[in-house]
Amino acid sequence: MTRYGEWVEVRFGAAGGAGGEGGPHVAELVLDRPQAMNAISTEMARCLGEACADLAENRAVRAVVVSSTSDRAFCVGADLKERNSFTDDELASQRPYTRAAYAGVLELPVPTIAAVHGYALGGGFEIALSCDLIVADPTAVVGLPEVSVGVIPGGGGTQLLPRRVGTARAAELIFTARRVDGPVAHSLGLIDQLASIGQDRAEALALAARIAAHSPVGLRAAKRALRAGWGVELRAGLEVEDQAWHEVAFSGDRAEGVAAFNEKREPQWPGE
Repeated sequence: MTRYGEWVEVRFGAAGGAGGEGGPHVAELVLDRPQAMNAISTEMARCLGEACADLAENRAVRAVVVSSTSDRAFCVGADLKERNSFTDDELASQRPYTRAAYAGVLELPVPTIAAVHGYALGGGFEIALSCDLIVADPTAVVGLPEVSVGVIPGGGGTQLLPRRVGTARAAELIFTARRVDGPVAHSLGLIDQLASIGQDRAEALALAARIAAHSPVGLRAAKRALRAGWGVELRAGLEVEDQAWHEVAFSGDRAEGVAAFNEKREPQWPGE
């Protein structure tokens, strides 16, 4: 376990997943400011960015779950109480920290899963959208309400939401500032897996454990190919995929995977 400032924590092999464990290759990135429902202050954003930078360099990590210690929220977005006292210069000086926080989650090189319950609004929902997969329970309330307070989604929401649900649906949700509960969010494709009440974290860790059982080289390359293929035409996307294939085809993981398959045993991934 590693603490980053007062409100962000990283845990390894966290309890709660399949068999009670996320596993040795699963990291849990914990938002731990429950008294403010994980509202993102300047300091919290700085610590989140720092934690993500360290996770990105950790080659033992194969999957990351982003979770919350608050009973009421995943994250309610920007700390508007802090911002209420900001001058324009102070708001501008905060921006690099918030951008680094969202980018840190988005650019993690391994599969990422958000475990969502309660409110996930504004920047909080953008943290979830920055993950590859979102597991939420029925108490979840998600949305990008920024236009209702005179701004726009600034943590990637205008770009990530259309990629998830299409341009028209994203426009409707952003322009109306509509909040959507867990079951409706699932039906709209805003979340990927609807957990039982109170089980979002456990189910996210179980999913992460299943992912982390596979080749670390393959997982990183597959994520890189998926992300690099966003927004490009098919021919260019296939070139991205081919480059990623060449990176893994001659790796130790590929050799071990084929050998394990033929010998009918579990692979012992060298990760290289």
